[in-house]
Amino acid sequence: MSAASVYKANPRDLPGGAAVFCLVLIGIGVLSFGMGLTRDPAAVWRAFHVNWLYYGAMAQGALTLSCALVIIGANWAGPVRYVAEGLAAWVPITFLLAIIGIAGGEHVFVHWWHGAPHPREAWLTPGRVYGTDLSILGVLAVLSVLYLKTSFRPALHGVEAPRAAGLFQSWTKDWRGDEVEWQVSQKKLRVLAPITALIFAFGYGMIGFDQVMSLTPTWFSNIFAWYFAWGGFLNGVAATALICVLIRKVPGWEVEITADRLHDLGKMVFAFSIFWMYLFFSQYIVIWYGNLPEETQFFQMRLGSQFLQDTWGWRWERLEEPWVRLSLAAWVGCWIIPFLVLLGQAAKKTPQVLGTVCCFLLFGFWLERNALVWPSISPGDDSVWHAGIPIGIGLGFLGAFVLVQLLVHRVFPTHPLPSRD
Repeated sequence: MSAASVYKANPRDLPGGAAVFCLVLIGIGVLSFGMGLTRDPAAVWRAFHVNWLYYGAMAQGALTLSCALVIIGANWAGPVRYVAEGLAAWVPITFLLAIIGIAGGEHVFVHWWHGAPHPREAWLTPGRVYGTDLSILGVLAVLSVLYLKTSFRPALHGVEAPRAAGLFQSWTKDWRGDEVEWQVSQKKLRVLAPITALIFAFGYGMIGFDQVMSLTPTWFSNIFAWYFAWGGFLNGVAATALICVLIRKVPGWEVEITADRLHDLGKMVFAFSIFWMYLFFSQYIVIWYGNLPEETQFFQMRLGSQFLQDTWGWRWERLEEPWVRLSLAAWVGCWIIPFLVLLGQAAKKTPQVLGTVCCFLLFGFWLERNALVWPSISPGDDSVWHAGIPIGIGLGFLGAFVLVQLLVHRVFPTHPLPSRD
């Protein structure tokens, strides 16, 4: 059987209970956002900023995983590649949310919005920052939609999908036959994949500089760009692995989500979390032995004095310093749990274990994005990030992101599944 005839879209009804639950979460988010604007607009926009960064980098990182599989010709992945691409449906939304976020810029970039410290006066301005970052996100949104259209097109022709009939017809216009369309799709993807991956690496590195590092405009680290972008990529890999675990018993997928594929996904989560920790340590150790105040302030805000002084003689009372517990909890979720649990081969092949580890990692990175943003703006108060308004906005983002995934999987063009012909 040719590759062109293996995968066809398989539209299904949207699960009512899950969709309603997502709508409830979105409602909580909207309500929290509206109430917060009247009570504490600063908390609203800062929570918005955290979640925008988290889900945007995850979605783009997942698409980069698909790009990597295309670039290296990884046939082992099979339809797992489409799971990663489904997460990228959020990418255009990231661009739209970035435009909305401009309204809250004054509350987020408090240290330079009305004038950056010397010598960054010309670099840190609202016009330069948003002009650069919106251009990057706009290009990534266009490339991502083009990539998804190219990838999904061979699987959409002739598929009955009442809820997405117009989209299916638009994306399969001028059909030239299954085999030809498959070959054309693969050829185009081999061009789009490296371009998209490179723009993600350099583009999200710039976004890390502008949207996170500039929150403390007197601090700088050359490696922060790669640390930030790699975190998004690892998050995308973990989300892909988690979805594969969740859909492994869905008709059509039960023969595709094999133990070997779970093993490969588990190896990526394990190895990439180690590399994330390597980037973190590479940044930390240089700052630690340099001991320059303009560099150590970043870790002082988040890890307290323990990790800048007598790190070998642990003192538990230093856990009471602001933001230390949040930072260490993120550390545990992003690296310690994946490293310890996924050391063995069996854990990587066991869906329940791999799925649980991915949940910890995804939550750990949400904590990590909070730890990147909030301490720079509110260094002395580590209670602000988990107040009612920020948590409500976080739940709203979660509901919106999951709802988009349900639509992609079930209604909107869905993931290509094995044909039952």
